Amino acid sequence: MKKTLALTTALGLIASPVLADVNLLSWGGAYGNSHVEAYAKPFEAETGIKVNIADADNPATPIKAMVEAGNVTTDVASVEYADAVRLCDEGLLEEIDPAILVAAEDGTAAADDFIEGAVTDCFVATDVYSMVLAYDDSKFPDAKPATPADFFDLEKFPGKRTMRKGAKFNLELALMADGVPAAEVYDTLGTPEGVDRAFAKLDSIKDNVIWWEAGAQPPQLLADGEVTMAYAFNGRIFNAAQGEGKPFKIIWDGQIYEMEGWVVPKGAKNLKDAMKFVAWTTSPAPQARAAEFISYGPPRKSAAALVGNIEGTDQPMGPNLPTTEANMTNALGSNLEFWVDRDAELNERFNSWLAS
Repeated sequence: MKKTLALTTALGLIASPVLADVNLLSWGGAYGNSHVEAYAKPFEAETGIKVNIADADNPATPIKAMVEAGNVTTDVASVEYADAVRLCDEGLLEEIDPAILVAAEDGTAAADDFIEGAVTDCFVATDVYSMVLAYDDSKFPDAKPATPADFFDLEKFPGKRTMRKGAKFNLELALMADGVPAAEVYDTLGTPEGVDRAFAKLDSIKDNVIWWEAGAQPPQLLADGEVTMAYAFNGRIFNAAQGEGKPFKIIWDGQIYEMEGWVVPKGAKNLKDAMKFVAWTTSPAPQARAAEFISYGPPRKSAAALVGNIEGTDQPMGPNLPTTEANMTNALGSNLEFWVDRDAELNERFNSWLAS
């Protein structure tokens, strides 16, 4: 309690004479629940500032719309890294002063405690997540899929697949499945021949793919038996397997990891309290707590050692995090600059390909 009180005092929360609500836009599902339990509830309890949470399939989309319309109803939103940079470049986000961020317990400045790239002009990371391949273990009693190539092998591992509707992640996966080493994926994808190669690989399973748009869909499609393998957010699969007892297994080989975090829309009505929320929730202890609810790694170095057991169990969460060393053997970091530059172009081609 003393540490929390010190943190609260340092942020100037006790002295606030008038406390407004903070309106948070999250993603729902297991990920949204981690925001409720690790961030919203304890922040409310310590500060008296109420957090109202709404969900969206991708919060970046309504954020852009509301700022451009001049009708901003959200104070803080959780968005993907590339979306944060793009929205910031378009002048749709408030800048976040890194000086407001809380130092590590040993006094290390926040700027030195976050992993590289986790704090930008308009963004503070909350977690490191990944897109992973997963399968229903009961559908493959003998040989088990273990690589991106196996995901595309309909003969050896029959059944429909589900993939996120869009170019990002799918093109990288397709190249890895076609034999491109993770370290060479973006060099290859940066050429016309590489893009053609990725789409040719996707062609090989196109008729057997159910496309998803909301993160809750892949585990549900697996559970309903509509697909045998999925390409999905690791936390969604983990939650279904751990929390609901589903026979789902994650393939870490070829995972594509990325950061997600808070942004504050330009014109946020409760700007001061929004910044307090950003600072409080990105301190090490809340980030470690969030990782106990869903298997996304904390982007603060000092938070890693604070992560305990999976919530409600006596099992350590560490082995289930994307950032655990054993899970990073053939991992690919999503290339921010590539997608900021090529997102519109490649998604246009993807949508044309999908409609053809």
